[in-house]
Amino acid sequence: MGTERREGAQAGPASQRPPGGPTFTLAEVAKRNTPSEAWLVLHGRVYDVTPFLHEHPGGEEVLLEQAGRDATESFEDVGHSVDAREMLDQYLIGEVHPSDCKPEGPKVPGKPASNEDSVWTMWLIPILGVLILGFMYRYYMDGRSS
Repeated sequence: MGTERREGAQAGPASQRPPGGPTFTLAEVAKRNTPSEAWLVLHGRVYDVTPFLHEHPGGEEVLLEQAGRDATESFEDVGHSVDAREMLDQYLIGEVHPSDCKPEGPKVPGKPASNEDSVWTMWLIPILGVLILGFMYRYYMDGRSS
């Protein structure tokens, strides 16, 4: 099902990699969770971060904790810099096998996929709040004048 990584193969920038490169199942990635071989998945791509373990600013423990699984959510929660995201290219070794891929939601956590949703929530919720407060005020004032 998956394609094993060729020894000595250099992982270049994703833009230079031909389409249809190696794919790995999540089961194959799960086996690579040790200091001697640490792979992780970010946004459907497989990275071999073994050479980066000792260089990671947060310490190798952070990477080893995520090794062998999909670390997309943890990676995004930390808020990595543009430089950190660009560094990923050198560790890219393949893609997650299509049978293991799950559809990705919005790229920015907490942000809806379309602006149409945010327009409704940006205007509708405050308007409803004002209307409710207006009715409550009117009810309170009517009760006091009687």
